[in-house]
Amino acid sequence: MSRKQLAKSKHRFDHSRIRVAQEAARIIHEHGLADFRAAKAKAAENLGLNQHGSLPSNAEIEAAIAEHNRIFREQQQLSELADHRHTAALLMVDLNVFKPRLVGAVLSGNITEHSTVDLHLYTDTAEAVGMVLDSKGFPYHPTVRKHSMRKGQPEEFPCYLFRREDMPISATVFPEKRQPHAPICPISGKPMQRAKLRDLETLIYGAPESSDAFQDGQTQDSPHSFLSNGLPA
Repeated sequence: MSRKQLAKSKHRFDHSRIRVAQEAARIIHEHGLADFRAAKAKAAENLGLNQHGSLPSNAEIEAAIAEHNRIFREQQQLSELADHRHTAALLMVDLNVFKPRLVGAVLSGNITEHSTVDLHLYTDTAEAVGMVLDSKGFPYHPTVRKHSMRKGQPEEFPCYLFRREDMPISATVFPEKRQPHAPICPISGKPMQRAKLRDLETLIYGAPESSDAFQDGQTQDSPHSFLSNGLPA
């Protein structure tokens, strides 16, 4: 194959990846599909492309979601993000005994209207989380979530699914010994960014919009400072 033919082939290959990423982002936005792998497969099917070919990476899907937000729903997304972060902060106050950390799209800011508030909790007695949710009046569904503390080594952890003000919440419970070490992010392949309550307050009240500074931030947990700003418990 000549150099010119190779260049054309690469262009078609790159264009296909972009199309699949954009279509996957549309599916995630419109249908709430949270599984990036399934979204990529469905996008390739919709476009009549080979699902077994080289599909875009999770990072490319994440970038396409951000681009979709910027083009089609920028103001709506900002309003939804404020609501999600507000709900997350209230929950972190309620669940402060479990040293909650906010992770995922609500922390990064790259949410869709279907995004879940994703919390990581730390206790050696997972049942205690259910007891607290019962005491707060939150009906829940117990399940499990898979996370990798090391690449290629997924483990199952207890998880509670519930809703607050009709917003979906996922609270995954890790043993206390795991608190110093964040799970591997399926998008970046690096340790997940995690935010304590005070880190989240900083985002809510207009400090840096980026969550890059909050790699399991160095501040102490603060169950009272969020409430001291006059927001409801």
